[in-house]
Amino acid sequence: MRFGIAARFVALAVVWGASFLFIKVGLEGLSPAQVALARVALGALTLGAFLALRRRPLPRDPALWAHLAVVSLLFCVGPFLLYSWAEQYVASGLASIFNATTPLLTMLFAAAALPAERLTRPKAAGLLIGFAGVLTLVGVWRGIDLSQEVLAQLACLGATTCYGLAFVYLRKFVSPRNPDPVVVAFGQTGFATVILLAATPVIAAQPVHLNLAVVLSMLALGVLGTGVAYTWNTAIASAWGAANASSVTYLTPVVGVLLGVLVLDEPVHWNEPVGALLVVLGILASHGRLSRARQPVLERV
Repeated sequence: MRFGIAARFVALAVVWGASFLFIKVGLEGLSPAQVALARVALGALTLGAFLALRRRPLPRDPALWAHLAVVSLLFCVGPFLLYSWAEQYVASGLASIFNATTPLLTMLFAAAALPAERLTRPKAAGLLIGFAGVLTLVGVWRGIDLSQEVLAQLACLGATTCYGLAFVYLRKFVSPRNPDPVVVAFGQTGFATVILLAATPVIAAQPVHLNLAVVLSMLALGVLGTGVAYTWNTAIASAWGAANASSVTYLTPVVGVLLGVLVLDEPVHWNEPVGALLVVLGILASHGRLSRARQPVLERV
């Protein structure tokens, strides 16, 4: 692809940040489960077409496919259903901010499950700062009344918890087999499509009300956000390294909030940007980037 790495990085931040807007628009004509199903089905079709065009063979390891079935539940089925349900009650911008907690939860689960990822002081400090950000986002000083809005915020945290578990599961059981990353993405979206199709009579049998905005949002969410974007992310990680590629996490909430305000006229409360800033600072602190940023100043003194 004659599409520069930097351009793909910006496009990835925009597409993933806009995913929460696409979910919100999709809910105007679809149920939460239907939004999740459309997302994984279109994503699987896109990734399958990419594999066919590149003539990449599918692995024949039954154990790998069994692990990908588990990953599909953690990476696709659970989070996509939770976010779609949650956005019935919370703004798309707020959902995008909660999504930024994924690296912190991943680090927490990795410390518990992977001996090589023990909890160091910077990581512990980052977790505490990030946790303070989550409490700020929820607005704990207002009290917890378990209203639909609070439950929806907890559903967003449930989605990022699934993501955190999925990343650790991938690293422990899938990465040692060294599979093609695009095959992994195709496998998890494909299994998720089968699972949600099987559950459709129970969770997605509501009437469908399609219009141009809903159709375009689902195409963007599935084809771009769940399909093409994964190939961009793989290319960025190969060129810049995983750590630099993961910095897209800092930009997606900004895009999500801006689009929510500009397109959907969503309100932004003071605790949301403050909480988002604390979450990002927690991510930076956990990777030791704050201490490294101060080091040159100390050396010059």
